[in-house]
Amino acid sequence: MNPKYLALMVAAALSATSFTANASGYRFGSQSVSGQGTADSNGAEAADASTIFANPAGLTRLEGTQFVGGITAVVPHSEYTDRGSKRFTGTPTGGVTTLDDFAPKVVAAPSLYLSKKLNDQWTVGLGTFVPYGAKLSYDYGWAGRYALTNIDLKAVTINPSVGFKLNEQHSFGFGIDAEFMKAFLGQGVDVPGTILALNSLPGAEIAARRAELLKTIVTLGGNPAALATAKDGHAEMDGKDWGYGFNLGYLYSLSKDTRFGISYRSSIRHKLRGGAVWDFSGVTADPVVNKVLQASSRKTNSPALVDIKTPETLSLNMFTQVDDKLALMGDVTWSRHSRMDDLHIVFVGTGEGDEVIRQQWKNSLRASLGMNYKIDDKLMLRAGVAIDETPVDNATLRHAALPDADRKQVSFGANWKLSNNSSIDLAYSFLKFDEAKSSYKNACSPLHPAGSCTGNGETTVGSWNTRLHLLGLSYNYKF
Repeated sequence: MNPKYLALMVAAALSATSFTANASGYRFGSQSVSGQGTADSNGAEAADASTIFANPAGLTRLEGTQFVGGITAVVPHSEYTDRGSKRFTGTPTGGVTTLDDFAPKVVAAPSLYLSKKLNDQWTVGLGTFVPYGAKLSYDYGWAGRYALTNIDLKAVTINPSVGFKLNEQHSFGFGIDAEFMKAFLGQGVDVPGTILALNSLPGAEIAARRAELLKTIVTLGGNPAALATAKDGHAEMDGKDWGYGFNLGYLYSLSKDTRFGISYRSSIRHKLRGGAVWDFSGVTADPVVNKVLQASSRKTNSPALVDIKTPETLSLNMFTQVDDKLALMGDVTWSRHSRMDDLHIVFVGTGEGDEVIRQQWKNSLRASLGMNYKIDDKLMLRAGVAIDETPVDNATLRHAALPDADRKQVSFGANWKLSNNSSIDLAYSFLKFDEAKSSYKNACSPLHPAGSCTGNGETTVGSWNTRLHLLGLSYNYKF
C-alpha cells in the first residue's frame, strides 16, 4: 500500500473516533505516543510533529513534511467504598456503598499532527489532540448520588503552529489553540430527605411549608399518603462552548547533542451554555403529588451556564544525546490549577441561586525523566517515570466528579522503522493513584430560602482507589 494513502486512511479513522478521555482527572495524559513512551519527558527532543503540543519551537528541527496519527486506549479501574455519606438532615443516604464498575471499561483518545518545513528558518504545523476529559457513571442508587450520578466531559483542541529558527542555537515557536468543550452532569434530587425534614424539623416556617404542601396536594386531587413512599428525583445539566488561547515555545541548543526548552500553554475560558432538566416523574406513583413536589422545590427546566477557566502550564525540559545509542531527557511542568475555582452552575431566568461545586484547586507540579536506547537502525526503545501532584487540596474539596489524587507513572515505548520514510510508535503506561479520600459537604440544602442557592446539602464520605493502563499506537510518515 502506498504510504501516502495509508496516512490519509489513518487520518480518516481518527476523525471518526470518539473524543473521550480517561476516568480520573480533567487532564488527559497522552497527546503524543512517542512522548508517552518516555512518560512525557521529551519536550526538548522534537522527535516528530507531536512537538506541536510539547514545544512548538521543536518544529524547526523537523525536515520536509511530516505526519503523525496516533490513538491511545485508556483502560481504567477504580473502586469506591462509602464510609458514612449523609443527607442534609444528618441521616444516612443509604444505597450502594461499594462500587467497582463506574469507570468505563476502555476509552480512546486520538491525536493528529502535520508539519511542513518552508525554508531554513520557518516551519508550520497543525495539531489536533484531547487536552481534558472525564467520564464516570455511578449507580443511580449509590450512596453519593446527591453529589453526582454521572459526568461526561470531552474536549478537543485544534492547534495551528509556527516555528522560527533564529540561528543554530535559538528557536522559537507559537501556536493558536481553538478548543471545543462539551460537558454533561447528572445527580439525584433528595426528595425523601426534604419530606423527612418537613415532617420532623421544628419551626414555624417549616410547619407553614408542610401545611402548604399538603393543602396544594389535596386541592389538586392528589393523595398525600403517596409522600410516605417518595423516591429521589433526578437532574441533568449540559453545556458546550468554543474557547481560544495560545502556546509558546523556546529551544536553546547548547551543542548538537544537548538542548533545553521552555514551553507555555495559556489558560482558556469557556462559557458552557446548555440546559438543566429536572425529572420528578418517578418520585411517587401519584402524578399530582410529583408535580406539586417539583413546584414546591422550585426546580424548573431552564437554560444553564457554567464558566470555566482551564489551567495554564509552564514546562522546563532538556534532552541530551549521550552517545550513538543512549539519550536522556527530563521535564518539569507547573500547572496553575488555581484557575479552576468553584464551579457555579447558573440556572438562567429562574430566579434561583447557583449550584456550586467547590473545588478551590491548588497549583501543582509534574516531574518526569526518560530515556531512548537505540538497538539498531530500525528499533529504538523508550522508558520513563513520572510523579504528578493532584490539584485537589484536601478531602473536604474532593468531589465525586473528580476523585483525583497524587499519581505515579511508569512508561515503556518503542519506535520501529518500517522504511526510510515511515515508522510506528508503541507505548504502554501504568498509573497508580494514591487513595483519594473524600468528606465533601455541599453547603446548600433543599430548605434554603428561595433564590439563595441550589443543592442537596449532602456530605459524601468515602474513598476511591484508582489505577490506569494506557496503550498507545501511532503511525509516522515523512513526505
